[in-house]
Amino acid sequence: MIPEDVLRRVAAAASILLTSHANPDGDAVGSELGFARALTALGRRVVIWNLHPTPSLYRALPGSDAIHAGEEPPPGFPQAFDLAVALECPTLERTGIADALARLDLVNIDHHLGNDGYGVAAWVDPAAPAVGVMIAELAQALGAPLDEDAASCLLLALVSDTGGFRFANATPEAFLAAAKLVELGARVELVSLWLYESQPEAAVRLLGEMLATLERHAGGRVATVHLTHAMFDRAGARTGDSEGLIDVPRAIAGVEAVALFRELGPDLWKISLRSRGAVNVERIARAHGGGGHRNAAGCRFAGTLEDARRRFVAALDQAVRSAS
Repeated sequence: MIPEDVLRRVAAAASILLTSHANPDGDAVGSELGFARALTALGRRVVIWNLHPTPSLYRALPGSDAIHAGEEPPPGFPQAFDLAVALECPTLERTGIADALARLDLVNIDHHLGNDGYGVAAWVDPAAPAVGVMIAELAQALGAPLDEDAASCLLLALVSDTGGFRFANATPEAFLAAAKLVELGARVELVSLWLYESQPEAAVRLLGEMLATLERHAGGRVATVHLTHAMFDRAGARTGDSEGLIDVPRAIAGVEAVALFRELGPDLWKISLRSRGAVNVERIARAHGGGGHRNAAGCRFAGTLEDARRRFVAALDQAVRSAS
């Protein structure tokens, strides 16, 4: 159920800033764009501001070209906005623009484990299969119409965060929400095109670079891959082109947990963790200052690639054993 203070504050705001976590994924971008269209239909002024550019995989979504990206705030900030809404972001710091956002009243809408309810009002529902589902519910409560484009963006959020309805969060609620969005006009074939058949050539070349680093550990049950700046350069790829690549090694028969190490700087790595079934990688990420879901989580690590691989292989091996 939507908290009354969340509904009241969003309904009362005439100008709203939407944001999400750094390196936004499908649930983040789809939820932002779907919510922006719904709020605009109600006559609200809406601006989306993310620290990082939209990954190439999601640039075909309607409205993505209007997303403001970077450390510099959008024009008129903060005076031009009545409210900020953080979507799919377990901590305010994960936005990468927390200091700026602190200048506005902020509503927190999320489904991540470990979200402490920051903001002047919060709606945190770990049982929700995707924030896109929560936004569809909120739009309905606000009386906001969801047109074909808005419904399609929210369906992408749902399909993305459930791994195409393959992950443990593909609950009955997820399928019911998908059916409702399709009833509202969401185009399944278009969402499939966006997610699965719109990869830029650079992303495919980057996949080749990544797969050349594939290693298996713990009797083959744990796999690791990595991406360096040099590999991005050779592929002609940008950061967003790595979105979704970790799912490829997870698809290997017998692999129950995967770590992708992406170079951020000298001895600094972004760690993406994925798992199957009862193998909990959220606990591992949280222990290193990150977070996420049971089967999909992430964090940062300072140290060499060898140190990172040693640390996280051991943790993933233990998680796999604990789930057996």
